[in-house]
Amino acid sequence: MRAKKSSNLSNNARGRWGEDLAARHYERLGYAVLDRNWRSSTGELDLVVERDGTLVFSEVKARRTDRYGPAAAAVGADKQRRIRQLAREWLDAHDVPRDGLRFDVVAITGTTVQLIESAF
Repeated sequence: MRAKKSSNLSNNARGRWGEDLAARHYERLGYAVLDRNWRSSTGELDLVVERDGTLVFSEVKARRTDRYGPAAAAVGADKQRRIRQLAREWLDAHDVPRDGLRFDVVAITGTTVQLIESAF
């Protein structure tokens, strides 16, 4: 059981590290980070960012290697539906002007960041 617990802690740390890296990447591109790890009973949004009136709901996936496939592949149809529902909930909870919405995936393998705009 210790190995499993250690692995989960490692995965959690990698996830936090990946979200930090993704947030900095968006900021370098001129986005403002509006929210991180926003939670509801439905789940959690990793990042909500905004630039020029466009709100972006971003799912971050960080993997040490691509041994088990690309990080972006972990954002399947079920995950996409959940993120869309979470985005509706976030919008209901925040009075934020917007000109558009977008759903991105930030896939991090090792230290390589791949931003997939309008991923779904």
